[in-house]
Amino acid sequence: MARRIDVTGAGGVRLAAWEFGDPPKTDPAISVAEPAIPSQFAGERAAPPGHQDHAPGVLLLHGLMGRASHWASTARWLSERHRAVALDQRGHGQSDKPPQASFTREAYVEDAEAALEQLGLAPTVLIGHAMGALTAWQLAAKRPDLVRGVIICDMRASALGAASQREWADWFKAWPVPFATLADVRKWFGEDDPWVERPNAARGEFYAEVMHESPDGWRPVFDPEQMLKSRETWVYDAHWEELAAVQCPALVVRGLDGELGRAEAQEMVRVLPRGEYAEVADAGHLVHYDQPEAWRAAIEPFLDGVMV
Repeated sequence: MARRIDVTGAGGVRLAAWEFGDPPKTDPAISVAEPAIPSQFAGERAAPPGHQDHAPGVLLLHGLMGRASHWASTARWLSERHRAVALDQRGHGQSDKPPQASFTREAYVEDAEAALEQLGLAPTVLIGHAMGALTAWQLAAKRPDLVRGVIICDMRASALGAASQREWADWFKAWPVPFATLADVRKWFGEDDPWVERPNAARGEFYAEVMHESPDGWRPVFDPEQMLKSRETWVYDAHWEELAAVQCPALVVRGLDGELGRAEAQEMVRVLPRGEYAEVADAGHLVHYDQPEAWRAAIEPFLDGVMV
């Protein structure tokens, strides 16, 4: 099961958090509003305000363009022993996408901080993919009292630069939107996208999850311009100092064919005061999505160590 819980982020932005696990016992007299729920969570209900669980907390943060449902497999596995919550970050999934909202690093970090406090998850383990991993280690550096461990999945600490931002802007323009069908989405992102080196069905499924049906076809649930605004707040800078400020145990995980190279990953582990390293074979950037079983095997020993 997954239940939606609305939380309030920085600047009053409404964020949708998704809790995985058995439904809590509630008073039948309490009326629970039924939100619009994505197909991945069809038939699942919102949790009543104030629900708390004493199981160790885990907050999962997706990457740029992602959504909480991308963590569904990981979160359901985690929920066997932990209270696992995945957050739709601002501008993503079912969270608010206000045209004038801030998409700075500070806003994303404050959102995650607010979610931890409002959901009662602290001290938590933060698991982040790509941009979500950056948010995780920045929050761990800022609020060590809230975080007992961090898992960093395929995110670089080095600056990516202006050329990278231009490439992304051009890539968004190349998307053949609207897509006529979800099958077309899967085919384009899994096979036809110029950024795809070889056919990748998992990548096609990943992007199919971030599309919604519009009158003229299938379009992304996010605004590409907001994605570029989010990205430009971190691609020009390196983030080594913030990494060095993370005092809790931290695991750096990379896919062998991902965007984080081995040398940089190992340097990140060296810079982290309590860093550890793991890699997943036959996985690209979408490590947890490409190879879910190998991903679990890579992170489980770390989780066992920090959750004692």
